[in-house]
Amino acid sequence: MKNKKLYIFAILALAFSSCKKELDEVNINPNAPEVAQPDYLLTGTTKTTVDTYWGVTNNMNSSLLFAQHWAKVQYTEEDRFIFSNSSFTSLWSTGYAQSIAGFNKIIELGDAQGNTNYKGVALVLRSWVFLLLTDAYGDIPYSQAGKIKQFVTPVYDKQKDVYYGILNDLKSAQAALDPASGKTIAGDVIYGNNIASWKKFANALRLRIALRIADKDATKAKQVIDEIQAEGGAYISSNAENAILKYDVSPQQNPVAASFETRNDYRISKTIVDKLFSLSDPRLSVYASRTENTTPQTYVGIPNGSTNSEASAIGLANSSKPGTYFLDAKAPAVIFSYAELLFDRAEAAARGFTTENAEDLYKQAIRASFAQYNISGTAVDSYISQTAVVYDAANFKKSIGEQKWIALFGQGLEAWAEQRRLDYPQLTASVNTVLNGKIPVRFIYPGTEQSLNGQNYKNAVSSQGADLLTTKLWFDAF
Repeated sequence: MKNKKLYIFAILALAFSSCKKELDEVNINPNAPEVAQPDYLLTGTTKTTVDTYWGVTNNMNSSLLFAQHWAKVQYTEEDRFIFSNSSFTSLWSTGYAQSIAGFNKIIELGDAQGNTNYKGVALVLRSWVFLLLTDAYGDIPYSQAGKIKQFVTPVYDKQKDVYYGILNDLKSAQAALDPASGKTIAGDVIYGNNIASWKKFANALRLRIALRIADKDATKAKQVIDEIQAEGGAYISSNAENAILKYDVSPQQNPVAASFETRNDYRISKTIVDKLFSLSDPRLSVYASRTENTTPQTYVGIPNGSTNSEASAIGLANSSKPGTYFLDAKAPAVIFSYAELLFDRAEAAARGFTTENAEDLYKQAIRASFAQYNISGTAVDSYISQTAVVYDAANFKKSIGEQKWIALFGQGLEAWAEQRRLDYPQLTASVNTVLNGKIPVRFIYPGTEQSLNGQNYKNAVSSQGADLLTTKLWFDAF
C-alpha cells in the first residue's frame, strides 16, 4: 500500500512538472524579444526624452516664459511664477525613470555586444539629460542615479561635481565612438546612425559645459577646451549637422504643434518682439505669426507677467502666436545648433581660452542663425553692421548674450540657462509676479522627493540653499 501511494505521488509530480513546462511555454510571447534590442530602445528613449525637453511643462509653460521668448495670453499664473512643488515633476521623473534608465540599458547592451558605438551614443545622450537636470534643479542625484538595485534613495551630488562628472562621461563617450570600427548602430533618430556626427556633438556639449563653469572655474574650463583641441577638436560645422529630432505628422508631431491643436494659451513675448523690431531683425516673421486681426504692428507680443484681465484686454486675435515654422507638426526640436556652437567658440576666444578671432566667430554665429531659417543675402550684412549689433570686445557677455538669446528662440531650457549665466539680455519681471521683482533661477524639486528620498533631499537643501525658485545655483556666479 505504501509503495502504491509513492507511485501515485510520483505520477502526480511528473504531471505537474509537465503542465508547468507547458504553461511556461504558452506564456512566452514568440513575437517579443527576450532581450531588449538597443536599436528600438535608442529610438524610444530618445523620442521620450526630446518630447519632455521640447514639450509643455519644461519648455512652453516655464523656461520659455522665464527667458521671455513666450508669454501667456490665458491662464497666466505660470507667467506670474505661481508654481508649487508638483509643477516641475516631468523633467525629473522622465529624466530618471525613462531617459537615464533607458540609456544605461543601452550602455549595458553595447558592452555585452562589444559595440562601443551604442555605448558612446548612449553616454552622450545620458550626459545631455544630466545636464538638463542640473541646469534646472542644481544639486541632483548623479553618481548613484539609475542604479536602483544598489541605491533606492540616491544621494544628491553637488552641481560642480555633476558638471565635472558629465565632462568625464563625454570624454569617455568620445573615446568609445569609433566610425572606423565597423560596429554599426541602428535606431538613431538624431544623426541617422552617423558616428562621426555623434563625436562632434559630444565635443559641442563639452564646450557648452566648459563655458557653463567658466565663471566659477576658468582653469578647468580652459583645460576641457584644450583637451578637445588636443584630440582633434572636431565640432558641429554646419546647420546640416545640428543635433535635432525631426518630427512627423500626428501622432508623431512636434509637441508644440500638438499643444496648439487643442489649446490657445501661448503668445510670443513682447520682450523679444520689441527687440527684434528695434533691430529690424528679419527673424521676426519666422518667430512670430501675424495677428489674426489687422494691427498697425502686424506682430504683437504679450507682456510677460500679465494678469488674466490684462492679457484678455489685448486679446487672442490681436496678439501673435509663435511663428508657423514652430507650429508645424514636422518642425524639429533643436538640441544643439551650429549657431550656438559658433557663439560658444566666440566666447571661448573672448575669454582667452583659445586664439581664435572672437569677433569673426560672433559674426559667423549670427549668419548661421539666419541660415538656420533660410535667411541670407544683403539683409544679413546690413543687420550685422548695425551699431546695436556690432561686437563689443569690452563687454563680450552683452554682445554674445543678447544675440545668443535671439538665436536660441524656442529652446527654453538652454536660453534660460544662458541668460542666467551671461546676465544678458537684462530681463525685468512684471509687477504682477510673486517673487518680489525676481525671475526664477531654478526649478523646485518635485514634492515626491521629500517623501521618497527625504534625508538626501534635506541634505541637498542644506548644502545648496532653500528649495525656492529664487535660490541661485552654483554656476550662476553673478
